[in-house]
Amino acid sequence: MKKKIAVIGSGFSGLSAASYLSKYGFEVHVFEKNTEVGGRARKFTTDNGYTFDMGPSWYWMPDIIEDFFQDFGSKTSDFYELISLNPQFEMIFSDDIMNVPENYGEMKDLFESIEKGAGNRLEEFMKDAAAKYEIGMKEFVVKPCHSWIEFISPKIAKNALKLDLLTNFSRFVRKYFQHPKLIILMEFPVIFLGAAPKDIPALYSLMNYGGYRLGTWYPMGGFSKVTEAMMSIAIRNSVKFNFDSNVEKINVFDGRAQSLTINGTEQYFDFIIASSDYHHTEQHLLDKKYRNYNFDYWEKKILAPSCLIYYLGFKKKISNLKHHTLFFENDLYEHTNDIYKEKKWPSKPLFYVCCSSKTDKSMAPENCENVFLLMPVAPGLEDSEEVREDYFKQMIERLEKHTGETELSSYIDYKRSYCINDFQTDYNAYKGNAYGLANTLSQTAVLKPAIRNKKIKNLLYTGQLTVPGPGVPPSIISGKIVANEVKKYFKYEKTL
Repeated sequence: MKKKIAVIGSGFSGLSAASYLSKYGFEVHVFEKNTEVGGRARKFTTDNGYTFDMGPSWYWMPDIIEDFFQDFGSKTSDFYELISLNPQFEMIFSDDIMNVPENYGEMKDLFESIEKGAGNRLEEFMKDAAAKYEIGMKEFVVKPCHSWIEFISPKIAKNALKLDLLTNFSRFVRKYFQHPKLIILMEFPVIFLGAAPKDIPALYSLMNYGGYRLGTWYPMGGFSKVTEAMMSIAIRNSVKFNFDSNVEKINVFDGRAQSLTINGTEQYFDFIIASSDYHHTEQHLLDKKYRNYNFDYWEKKILAPSCLIYYLGFKKKISNLKHHTLFFENDLYEHTNDIYKEKKWPSKPLFYVCCSSKTDKSMAPENCENVFLLMPVAPGLEDSEEVREDYFKQMIERLEKHTGETELSSYIDYKRSYCINDFQTDYNAYKGNAYGLANTLSQTAVLKPAIRNKKIKNLLYTGQLTVPGPGVPPSIISGKIVANEVKKYFKYEKTL
């Protein structure tokens, strides 16, 4: 008789775990508190025809995502069309505009035009980053991280120094580049890892390779096409999905999670995977004596940012706007200091604009645009409509200045804000975080919250608050890691 597995949550890690577990022969049931699949990668469509991806919009590390589908005998192209963006994105400075080209040769030329010798140094940087990517994404991040012993392998040992775990990312970038604009361009990808570049290990130059070198892509129909495709894989493997299903309690007896209370009804399982927010799972679904960590532990953790998002529909085409645009007219380090050190609303914010209707006409009505404004903020702040609107006005004014479009607000056909309070309500996100746990050195690998509950034999955690960390590819890998741990558990159990 098949062992019955429950997966709490249908974000990337939950979908990944469910798919692999079903492939391994388990009976898998996914419970999602919201009405659709995807977790933070949900989408919504308005009554007047705008479609918005609610979360991820940067399709980087395409090979890692492809690996998931190949594990099930499929390809991403079986489910959606990928478009390589050119330019990859646009970066707005106070005195200049930089378009990052799709073609790597053109990117080297761009670097050379800004700083003499920087084109060749970019090649050196990317060679180093490629090695880190190969080791980091194929060897380092796939470990369950129960113990440092896991990392004693010939390949990791041979390349340990190349991983640069003890060098900070900011110092590493400055080994290659001196021009402030190139430094910012190279440092910005790690902001969403949850700390300032000076507090992130140089290992994460692998993100520059996974983005700039492998390209910035867009799945036609929106990022939700990825979660829908993963759900199709899961259903093909007989996974059962249950929506509007709020898990209220993990019921434990004799050291084992026996059942879940879901919408007031108890259901029994042989094993439970919590793809839900780790903090919420422990502090609200488990009795105190079964928790890995207490309140003080979580208070000391360094979280990646939350964000203020505005979903906007404009009843006009907006000129001079690319698919991805980064507004970096203000100081990067002042904004990151406000997030990570001062933990306050930013005084001079940076922000990001996504206008996917520039690439995909299906995302907005004819002659209209869907626009997504995102401003990183510290988690745990007091969130109010008044504060949101103040920053909205600042972002719209800067968008108008850049595009040359006046009175953009008068063309708004749809408007919705989303911030800390919404992340808490929709995802039970600890302090309203948007991206999980920061990838600082003190929160890397074994030093992250454990995937295994230390007091309950048949409960594992997955997702962005545990290994390997935040982001779409790491979350997919996280789901695979826990699925393999379940497989090993039952193989071990049979030998008892």
